[in-house]
Amino acid sequence: MSPLNRQQLNQIRDERREEIKQAALKVFARRGYTGTKMSLIAKEASISEGLIYRYFNSKKELFSTLIEELMEEARRELEHVQHLPGTPFEQIKNLTENMLDENNKYAFMLIERARKDDDVPENVTRIFEHLPTNGLIDLLVPVFIKGQQSSEFSPGEPRKLLTWYFTIVISLLTQEQEDEEYGLPDVEVLMRILTK
Repeated sequence: MSPLNRQQLNQIRDERREEIKQAALKVFARRGYTGTKMSLIAKEASISEGLIYRYFNSKKELFSTLIEELMEEARRELEHVQHLPGTPFEQIKNLTENMLDENNKYAFMLIERARKDDDVPENVTRIFEHLPTNGLIDLLVPVFIKGQQSSEFSPGEPRKLLTWYFTIVISLLTQEQEDEEYGLPDVEVLMRILTK
């Protein structure tokens, strides 16, 4: 058996780093920055706590890396919405489905929790100042206006209606636990908030 080459080692390293980030995402989203210990992340990732420190120098670095990457990804996705196929209604619906998807909801939960918590690292606060919530909503305003012009969406101030809508969606994602009997509402039900 031949030893691993540099490319294979880099791939293993990248995969391990991604596993740590995914575990950290879930733990930080549920417990917040202060309530998360590296041991909890290690347990979620099924690795030793010491191994995390081979990839990240501190909890602060891991948290900051996650927030920075998630905010950049959110910005790119929102910029891309208007280029998706379909009507403005279908574009916003697709975005909502993506937000509520089991694989993505922790990202939105973490961003919202980090925005509201007072105990996050200072550099994370600066990231949010650089890309505030209304800046992200502004990326969707042209899609919404186009939907209003085609009578898919209700009349009214687009920024206000979108803010209310995404406040509801985020609130559903960040509630401590979903209603066990009913679960999260269907996206079609949520989209009625924006339609006539």
